[in-house]
Amino acid sequence: MEIGWIDVIDIAIVAFLIYQLLLIIKGTGAVQLGLGLLFLIMIFFISEWLRLNTLHWTLTRIFPYLFFIVLILFQHEIRKAVSILGQNPLINLFTGRLAREPLDEIIFAVTAMASKRIGSLLVLEREMGLKNYIESGIQIDAKVSYDLLMSIFNPASPLHDGAVIIQRDRISSAACFLPLTLNPDLARELGSRHRAAIGLSEETDAMIIVVSEETGKISLVYDEIMAGDLDGPELKKRITDYLYLDRPDFTRRIRKDVPLP
Repeated sequence: MEIGWIDVIDIAIVAFLIYQLLLIIKGTGAVQLGLGLLFLIMIFFISEWLRLNTLHWTLTRIFPYLFFIVLILFQHEIRKAVSILGQNPLINLFTGRLAREPLDEIIFAVTAMASKRIGSLLVLEREMGLKNYIESGIQIDAKVSYDLLMSIFNPASPLHDGAVIIQRDRISSAACFLPLTLNPDLARELGSRHRAAIGLSEETDAMIIVVSEETGKISLVYDEIMAGDLDGPELKKRITDYLYLDRPDFTRRIRKDVPLP
């Protein structure tokens, strides 16, 4: 049997997809779940070979539902994989990005809140939609401005708890609830705002800015990676790199042995 260039391309595509899948599940609970499913499959063939009829009959009845079991167990990884596919450059041509002018307003407000130690949580939407999180808060739909952000996060404001979600140049919603991360390797110093930011980064491609109420330090979270103790220019550079150059150089990963800056 001769192997042509079409076969080579076919094999290369399959290998690439498998490699990307392994990258997505690397370091997550999905690895253990996948090994468990592989073990069940091995038991199935062993039971057939050794004529363990009861075990073989039980597994035969379970396997038709294996697809739905995989969907449930791997829902986070599947959601993340689909989001990665959605970040294809051809798709990005048709999606909006945060304009540069509102970014200046955001940086100005964040640095002002940091100097006054006003805790805040700002979410910048990228390719993945955040409709579910937007609907969990109070709808605003107003143009991004320094004054509006300072008013929302004023400790006396009923909207200061929760996150503000920004879509391009508009504040879509405030007082939004974000999912807290369940990562057991987080540094203990991380507060609820940082944990919410990390939790959202585990499920979406959004960029999240956190201002610590205790220290007044600014952190930026994206793709389960966190950069801390940023000033205004550095924060703007990192956001701009992600929005317009795709991949910035983040320096701190979220680990128990890396203290919060």
